[in-house]
Amino acid sequence: QVQVVESGGGLVQDGGSLRLSCVASGSAFNIDDMGWYRQAQGTQRELVARVSGGGSTNYADSVQGRFTISRDNAKSTVYLQMNSLKPEDTAVYYCRVGGRYIWSNSNRNYWGQGTQVTVSS
Repeated sequence: QVQVVESGGGLVQDGGSLRLSCVASGSAFNIDDMGWYRQAQGTQRELVARVSGGGSTNYADSVQGRFTISRDNAKSTVYLQMNSLKPEDTAVYYCRVGGRYIWSNSNRNYWGQGTQVTVSS
């Protein structure tokens, strides 16, 4: 079992910045892609940003140019630097870690519990 733990959420004013971190732990699991998703109240969970095992990134249009995803493979950690935050960025942010166990060819995804980000106007 892989455990995924997010941190770094909080309350920030319009235009402010936050940095989210997500650490994955577990044995015999090779991490491939990692991503951040968010879910605002009453809406479906949506992709915010994703980074592949090779380092390629993609972003939701709504955060392009404001958010930056990065990863530290040695620490099994993915980060989300969020700048120029807006009230509409308010949501619970979830981390997803994808990969395979060393004995399997099946891709698996593990999710964290989420961290609240609130942007006040």
